[in-house]
Amino acid sequence: MSAVAIRAHAPAFAPAPSWASNRFRLRTDRGEVLPLHVGRWFGEPEPVEAEVLACALSPVLDVGCGPARHSLALKRRGAAALGVDVAPSAVRIAEDRGVPVMHRSVFDPLPLEGQWGSALLFDGNVGIGGDPAALLGRIRALVRAGGRALVEVDPPGVPTQRLHVAIEIDGEKGPWFAWARVGADAVCCLAERTGFAMVELWTGEGRWFARLDAR
Repeated sequence: MSAVAIRAHAPAFAPAPSWASNRFRLRTDRGEVLPLHVGRWFGEPEPVEAEVLACALSPVLDVGCGPARHSLALKRRGAAALGVDVAPSAVRIAEDRGVPVMHRSVFDPLPLEGQWGSALLFDGNVGIGGDPAALLGRIRALVRAGGRALVEVDPPGVPTQRLHVAIEIDGEKGPWFAWARVGADAVCCLAERTGFAMVELWTGEGRWFARLDAR
């Protein structure tokens, strides 16, 4: 594997909408309470996100797209992008924003299987299903030869682990579901196991992203 480049970025100064900043939390079955940056999901991509998106090869599959800010940014640049999400409310918002979106899981049948140029796993979505290796294996089956996955991971030193989590809104906890965390220092081995090679890491605003190219 070629040497991995790491890029650092100055902070972005546009704050997330304050109306969402304190309402949402992610509670783990290990007693942790993690923030959910819901306000950020409705904003413009941050500078570090924009640089990662610049590496996306069209067409782009935006996995766990939420309100689809990344698909919308790609659409404005003229790239073909499709959002996928299991939450009906997220799908409705994406549709209202004029973004092509499908209400289904990434593990369900999808169009263009084996032909996608890139897949996005931002905002912790590498944890979908609680099994990052299974998820990245599925992504590898979706992207074409020479395609890539652009993945947000946790900072170095954060344990890579499977969890059960629940979303809390104003202190009210929802049902438990399977999730996972992947640290930046573990993503290289995970990529190798699932048919990818890690090419680059970006960091900024305390966030970490990896570019994984399909072998």
